[in-house]
Amino acid sequence: MKHLLTCLLALSVGLNAAPTISKRASEIDPRAKEHPEIDFVFTDKKGKPQDLQNASVDPSVKSQGKLVIWLMGYSAPLFERLNSYGLHAIQPHYANKWFGLIPPARLNDGKTLGDIRLEASTGEDHSDLVSIPQPDGMMERSFQFVQWLAKEHPEGKWGQFITEDGKGLRWDKVIVSGASHGATTSARFAKHQKVDRVVCFCGPRDNYESWQSLPSATPGNRIFGFSHVLDGGWSGDHYCRSWEMMGLNQFGPIVDVDISAPPFQNTRRLITNADVKGDDKRAHSSVMPGGAAVKDKDGKYIHEAVWQYLFNHPVDQTGSPTPADSDCVKDQQKKPR
Repeated sequence: MKHLLTCLLALSVGLNAAPTISKRASEIDPRAKEHPEIDFVFTDKKGKPQDLQNASVDPSVKSQGKLVIWLMGYSAPLFERLNSYGLHAIQPHYANKWFGLIPPARLNDGKTLGDIRLEASTGEDHSDLVSIPQPDGMMERSFQFVQWLAKEHPEGKWGQFITEDGKGLRWDKVIVSGASHGATTSARFAKHQKVDRVVCFCGPRDNYESWQSLPSATPGNRIFGFSHVLDGGWSGDHYCRSWEMMGLNQFGPIVDVDISAPPFQNTRRLITNADVKGDDKRAHSSVMPGGAAVKDKDGKYIHEAVWQYLFNHPVDQTGSPTPADSDCVKDQQKKPR
């Protein structure tokens, strides 16, 4: 029976994968609240929990002593790779369903989106349109989750990410990452809070916002981006605009990973033109491990080396500065819509 249970566990988490540890945010912190005004609730209409948080670490792999906070839905293929790199990983549940609250007149005013993202990630008052208290912001939800993990999963050594006074996370040990709107929030948060590294899949965007050019608490050499050229973020100049406004062109050119080998000229701006059958929606999500990612004829992901690079390349190794791209429209307010 014990052998059978072991086999079932291996099948449920995938080959060579560390078990996923899941816990509802509302069960960890009694201060956590629902915000039905933005459809941010703990259960859906059928009673299915919506505030489940996920974490994993592989104790058999030498630890880098870094924690990845993933700001999108849980991705087992991604977490398996992060764990194989020696990284801890969590996916917190935080109040991020605010898109429908923005009045049309303010949607593209250049400031509103960034302010809401910052409030959602910090739980601090940065926007007059939403009211997200500290216990429901990403920072506190992540801290409370890691505290719970340190107590309930001591073999994972999660306590190393908590400050000596026990009041927060060691952000110098944190990698913030996400895809699409999660990538954009990761980058916005990193402007405000210095972190070890930022990894943006298909992002950041917010193409009418100005926050990308704000002074940054996280140096630009610690920010990495990867996107597909068929993604609408390229046809709209969203990615090239954000990357240049954040100064990433100071650390190397835009590099096509399909015709370049690691370390990809030590750049921070990576792109792919991998075959997605012309599907721009698939292109958007193809840059991270999962069902949309591109595989070779043997069924293996073609971007394993890229993912390894994004999360592990030494931040002090950078490419040569490159001029801004004159074809990339920075002032999107003047661009025909």
